[in-house]
Amino acid sequence: MFNLTGKTALVTGGSRGLGAGICECLAEAGANVALNYFSNSSAAAEVVDRIKMKGATAQAFPADITNQEQVQKLVDDVRDNLDEPDIVVVNATCVQELKSIEEQSWQDYESMIAYFIKSPFLLMKSLLPCMKSKGYGRFINIGSEVVEIGNENYSHYVAAKGAQLGLTRSWANELAAFGITVNLVAPGWIPVERTADWPQEAFDAYSASVPMQRQGCPADIGAMVTFLASDEANFITGQKIAVNGGNTLL
Repeated sequence: MFNLTGKTALVTGGSRGLGAGICECLAEAGANVALNYFSNSSAAAEVVDRIKMKGATAQAFPADITNQEQVQKLVDDVRDNLDEPDIVVVNATCVQELKSIEEQSWQDYESMIAYFIKSPFLLMKSLLPCMKSKGYGRFINIGSEVVEIGNENYSHYVAAKGAQLGLTRSWANELAAFGITVNLVAPGWIPVERTADWPQEAFDAYSASVPMQRQGCPADIGAMVTFLASDEANFITGQKIAVNGGNTLL
């Protein structure tokens, strides 16, 4: 439905889960996909192969997106091998352990901040000059419904995701005049590889609380990201869009 032909999309954490689904949706819309991964090269290669089998363009790029030097190298490598990124999707995440306040350390908060505040900041700093010169850019953060729900034993994650939403809104105001949109997609709990061993009872209990009575899939998130990356979304910026079957209605 949306045509991203000629655009280059950089997706962090694209080797599995939501990231893989986002990469495949963007590729189906015609974008050249730069799939960033941290260490799982085989999983990244599998996603790239799936995209190429459908006749689209994709390439995998390793980098720790919380490291300034590696982020700059990532951006340079994508530029040299594909093109200057027009679309950036900040999806990479860290381990998300449930911990009570008593069990938490400040390092737990710093780890979350590194992924949800530092990494988008480093990417934006590297790419902003080119986006401003072109008068065009799409920057999409992957947030979470937890900001509205306020899950217990999860305050380190919830706090960082809340800060990511604030970052999105401020950047949107600052960059709108340059043709750069900044939005956030807030998924609900979507089953992916890292939750494969969770008990079925947990999935059933969550689904029972969702108005649509089910969980989503990575392609649901990929579809929203693709829309926000498209020309059809050129007048949408600074928004948090929940993709969670109505679980928060916000």
